[in-house]
Amino acid sequence: MEQPTAAVADGLERLVDPFRCVMQNVSASVGGIYLLPPDGQVVRLAMVSGASWRIAAPWTRVATDASTPLTDAMREHRLVWVGSQEEMASRYPKMGLALPYDFMLAAAPFTGGTSVWGGVVFLWPMWHPPQLCPREHDAIDAFCHGTGVLLQRASDQGNPLLPASEPQILHPARSRTTGWAETLEVVEFVERLPVGCCALDLDGRITFYNAAAADLLGAGATDLIGTRPWETVLWLQGPVFEERYRAAVLSRQPTSFTALRPPDQWLTFQLYPGTSGISVHITARPAGQETPAAHGRSPAEPGDSTGPHSLMHLAATLTEAVGVNDVADLVAEQLVPAFGPQGLALMVNDEGRLRIVGHTGYSSEFLDRYDGAPLTADTPPTHALTTGIPSFFTSFQDFRRAYPGAVRYGSRNAWAFLPLITSGHPVGALVLSYDQPRPFPPAERAILVSLAGLIAQGLDRARLYDATHQLAHTLQTGLLPKALPSVPGLDVAARYLPARQGMDVGGDFYDLIRCDATTATAAIGDVQGHNVTAAALMGQVRTAVHAHATLGTAPGEVLARTNRLMTDLDPGLFTSCLIAHLDPAHHHARLATAGHPPPLLRHPDGHTEILRLPPCLLLGIDPNAAYPATDIRFRPGTVLVLYTDGLVETPGADIDDATAALAQQLAHAEESTMDDLADTLIHYSGRPTPCNDDIALLLIQATPIQATPGQTGETDSRQ
Repeated sequence: MEQPTAAVADGLERLVDPFRCVMQNVSASVGGIYLLPPDGQVVRLAMVSGASWRIAAPWTRVATDASTPLTDAMREHRLVWVGSQEEMASRYPKMGLALPYDFMLAAAPFTGGTSVWGGVVFLWPMWHPPQLCPREHDAIDAFCHGTGVLLQRASDQGNPLLPASEPQILHPARSRTTGWAETLEVVEFVERLPVGCCALDLDGRITFYNAAAADLLGAGATDLIGTRPWETVLWLQGPVFEERYRAAVLSRQPTSFTALRPPDQWLTFQLYPGTSGISVHITARPAGQETPAAHGRSPAEPGDSTGPHSLMHLAATLTEAVGVNDVADLVAEQLVPAFGPQGLALMVNDEGRLRIVGHTGYSSEFLDRYDGAPLTADTPPTHALTTGIPSFFTSFQDFRRAYPGAVRYGSRNAWAFLPLITSGHPVGALVLSYDQPRPFPPAERAILVSLAGLIAQGLDRARLYDATHQLAHTLQTGLLPKALPSVPGLDVAARYLPARQGMDVGGDFYDLIRCDATTATAAIGDVQGHNVTAAALMGQVRTAVHAHATLGTAPGEVLARTNRLMTDLDPGLFTSCLIAHLDPAHHHARLATAGHPPPLLRHPDGHTEILRLPPCLLLGIDPNAAYPATDIRFRPGTVLVLYTDGLVETPGADIDDATAALAQQLAHAEESTMDDLADTLIHYSGRPTPCNDDIALLLIQATPIQATPGQTGETDSRQ
């Protein structure tokens, strides 16, 4: 391990004796000193007692804005006490998940003047009284005050105490010393024992073992001393041994597990922790005795790492969940294998009522009676949510005593009702039920409460996404035309596909404006961005274009006037736009563009061309920009294709090549209607679903005029 520099080491040495003293005075099993560097963004671990660097490594750096007991203590300038694993899981779900062990914790800040310089964390075994006694309070206060004064003085003198690149590990003092003769007697005594014995230091490395242990493990002295057994012995590799070692160090409680030594020898490992290390007893299970697999240990039982590791996987997958339905599916898929419930129901708080958004192991008919229950109802889920206190019923008798009128589903015999709360906000409730009675030991309860906190956060994000998505859809629908007018001599089809980034709101738009009985103006445009700002500007541009086109304004003048409006508004976004004035009665069209992708034109004989209109500036750049128009013939059978760049733009591909390929597809298309042709072009574009950019497509075909002047109607516009 890298050692601190001389300057840092000299400064930190002034904290060693006071730290040892306070650890002894409060009888803490593990302690850590954290210091806050000048940048103030991350508090760093400077010194550890009672644990190894291996265990402390994940907690060497803690962001000051994180939700932890230490950072809360620093922000609030007070001591924070966490009295149980279940309380840790409830108040700090991420820590409860990462540290699913039984211990009590206190965190207190180092303050000097008006500044906070860091803090200290202490851990105690669960046999410690439920609260700190006045003597312990006073000892911690005195240590924090003295350390705060020391840190303040060092900073004032221009030599602030800073943590080294790795924390200093304080090795505990030996409880007693032995002479050489006594040491030999101890070794002889251990060698005579019929069970395997070995000693691990706080870093998990073997410091001693007897012959029986070597025989049971199948390794020699050179293979074991100084190594971690789960790294040296092949059949011990895996998470269980290391997980039990961590639990023993942090909780200071004995623990055990059973492992299979190939081919068929089951060994029981019992770990007894102390201040300087862990004593391990290894015994062989007698031949013919029932193996652990036959006991049917339930998932997530203490000593089994399945639960914590499954929850870590769930925590990772929840970050990828998008909507509420995604969260519900993930919870069912991940939680049932990890904890083995026969029934699961996920509920959300919807305006004072609990709505069921996902379930497994229950019939819909049974759950219908609870769906939509008000939070004032006297039911286990509403009680858990309104009080914030989880309820565990180990048997049907316990459940019936608490809720005499409750309806039992099938033969369920145990229940967990977990509140889903994040940042003090009630999100919902999670119900788990089991066919067999279940004790719900403290470790499992703590993990379930941690799980509930993670699900609450995931549900909260998912509900926000669903609400935002609905808002985006409503906004987009309101800004785009619901239907296009029917114009004699024109067959029209439109498509719009939003991007699947941000809020699902895009800046692409299209429109068809009827100017008089026989003419119309088609418009298509693209505002930068995929957010509400882009959509709002798109609405303004479309309104301006629509207003000018309705008056029969020429395409170039429509763009010029809209451009002046945009430069006056100065939205900070630019817009491409293309305007086409269509006169099917005279087989004529006039087009002008503001930096928009070129339109495609398929002639009645199938010949297709890319119309290279005079290039012009985007809207919103130069208020004096001009937009010259181009005239084309627009005979019956001619198809004009207007589109936005999302249809042809793909990362890594040349847009001109993609446009040419689209024109080729249009030339060979045999679809008889514009609706069918629109679907073909969208499909041919090969855009991923979801795609990264909006797509707007407007197809206009000139047809023989059959309708009488003045006839009106509407054509559907699909989105």
